Amino acid sequence: MDLRHLKYFLAVAETRNFTQAAASCYVAQSALSEQIARLEKDVGAQLFSRTSRSVRLTAAGELLEPLARRILADVDNAQAALDALSGLRRGRLRLGLLQTRASSVDLVEVMADYHARYPGIDFHVTNAPSAEMAAAVLGGDLDIAVVGLGPRQVPEGLDHFVLDGDPLVLVVPADHALADGGDVVDLADLPDSHQLIQFTRGSGLRRQVEAAFARAGVEPGQHFQVGQIQDMVRLAARGIGVTVVPRSSVFGGDALPGTNPQDGLPYGARALRIADEAAVHTICVVHDSKRLAPAGAAFLEVVERHAIRG
Repeated sequence: MDLRHLKYFLAVAETRNFTQAAASCYVAQSALSEQIARLEKDVGAQLFSRTSRSVRLTAAGELLEPLARRILADVDNAQAALDALSGLRRGRLRLGLLQTRASSVDLVEVMADYHARYPGIDFHVTNAPSAEMAAAVLGGDLDIAVVGLGPRQVPEGLDHFVLDGDPLVLVVPADHALADGGDVVDLADLPDSHQLIQFTRGSGLRRQVEAAFARAGVEPGQHFQVGQIQDMVRLAARGIGVTVVPRSSVFGGDALPGTNPQDGLPYGARALRIADEAAVHTICVVHDSKRLAPAGAAFLEVVERHAIRG
């Protein structure tokens, strides 16, 4: 089985289009189709069901897809390990970073420190929901990911260590019923009619907020989704609803438009501490120690050094 055939197969599996797959692989469509036919002959099964309007994976294709990804990932890792024999002078690190700024460890400084030590290692950085990145590490598409998942939320089969924990706060409009009731609030005290401004579905923050509501024994209520935490806070200040965000995203020093210099919040908003001590945005670094190349292991050492310093 030719590795090039597997790359072509995955390109078609991802695009569901032979023309687009050929373009992404920089080959003629006829050549790609011929190589796919050879692969199907090698495996003894049809991998794609083709019509004039669609291309879809057959049962055999669906079985081969995750195996092909793992095979190609293992080849990449083997090459990275061989590169490490030359003292990490060249190679690649596929890194996933969470979408929120919710850690006392400055990951930009971590990457800069790592690059200074190993300038020949190229970064391939992905920003995506935490669950998606953890799955990518498990599947071999990422080497390491910094995710907003608690230890119990990390998929089985992955190694992890907790990098930080950021308490969650409830942000409400200044005229909200809970705004004048003290600095600490129980989520169960929210009115039944509240509207919750939520972060991206599948993100670690979204999971941890929903878990906090579950522990409080209440439904999150009507909600809508926003992809930027700063926008969530600003919408709460405008009275659109309430939101739950990491404390550092409110008081972390990033200037928001219309910020009140007295508390760092947008005018018209209040941030209340949540009484539930488990309401924390936990940040974990996840990896697969059985498949981690030396470039990834070196990155973990730099991260841990910064974490201890922090």
